[in-house]
Amino acid sequence: MVVMATNKCKPGPARILCVDDNRDAADTEAELLAVMGYETRACYDGASALRAAADFAPDACLIDLNMPGMDGDELALRLRDQADGEPMLLIAVTARTDVEARVRIDAAGFHRHLVKPAALDQLLAAIDAQ
Repeated sequence: MVVMATNKCKPGPARILCVDDNRDAADTEAELLAVMGYETRACYDGASALRAAADFAPDACLIDLNMPGMDGDELALRLRDQADGEPMLLIAVTARTDVEARVRIDAAGFHRHLVKPAALDQLLAAIDAQ
C-alpha cells in the first residue's frame, strides 16, 4: 500500500514528521506509519523537528504538546511560518484533554487533536481526513 502525498505537487508517498520527546512514542508512530506506506521521520524535540522539516518538507506533522525547550504549540506555529504557505497538516498528539490544552491547540492552528495513546486507525483517519 502506497499512500500518495497530501500535497498534489509532491510525488510519492506522503511524508509524516512524528515529534515527541518520548522517543518510544515518536519512533512507534513513525514505524507504524512507514509500514502503512508513508515516508516518515521521528524527532525528539522542537529544534530538531524544525531542522528536519526544512529538509524533509512533511505533508503532515504529529506533534506532542508538552516537550521541554519548545512546546508543541510553539513548534506548530514555527513550522507553519517555515512552510511559507505550503500546505501542512498539523495534528496534536497529547495526553492532555483539559481546557488549557484545547485553547493552546486551537491558538497554534492545529487541524486535529488526538489523545495519547492514539491507535493506528485514529492516526490514519486524522492524516487522511483532509
